[in-house]
Amino acid sequence: MARIRTHKTRRIAHGDSVVVIGMGRFGRALALELVDEHTEVLGIDEDAEVVQSLAGSLTHVVRADSTKEDALRQLAVHEFNRAVVGIGTDLEASILTASLLISFGIQDVWAKATSEAHGRILQQLGVHHVVYPEHDMGQRVAHLVRGRMLDYIEFEDDFAMVKTVPPTDITGKRLADSAVRTRYGLTVVAIKRPGEGFTYATPDTVVEPDDTIIVAGRTRHTERFSELR
Repeated sequence: MARIRTHKTRRIAHGDSVVVIGMGRFGRALALELVDEHTEVLGIDEDAEVVQSLAGSLTHVVRADSTKEDALRQLAVHEFNRAVVGIGTDLEASILTASLLISFGIQDVWAKATSEAHGRILQQLGVHHVVYPEHDMGQRVAHLVRGRMLDYIEFEDDFAMVKTVPPTDITGKRLADSAVRTRYGLTVVAIKRPGEGFTYATPDTVVEPDDTIIVAGRTRHTERFSELR
């Protein structure tokens, strides 16, 4: 069984890296999209042929049984902040893997569900984000996993709308004074205060740190904006 050395895994187990377990169509699409967006990915799958086919495409890809705690710890999976379970056909493996990731205390666990019942079990385990591929394709989810986006909709002609939290450099001031459109090439179209609904943003709107905002603009501009701290 192929392994990567623990020190190599630790080197990529930082805040910007993601471990993706299960390299089926969903997991593969997600992992490759993350790599295309310059996110380091550790891919894990039980199938040697699948692992071999992805060698060189991901930061690291290994063959391992993700239902075994020792195997995951050897790969330093417990040191990651973000993990995705892409296993779909093997319900038991999906549930056992998700349970281990939750037990590790990983801050942000995503998991693929193949049915509503499967999704309910994953939620009961404590999975933070349950994904139904028929509604959330791998490329869209990749945008959400890698940044601070809360939701993401991409339209044709390279245009997108993103729900996110505001970066610190635009908080505490009027939108007109923050010059979001000039500096970032996008528009804040709506804002939501804690406990309230969304309202349209105006030049006089003052953005607070606890607000949620919706921004619109070119796809890459919205992606970069959502990654600001």
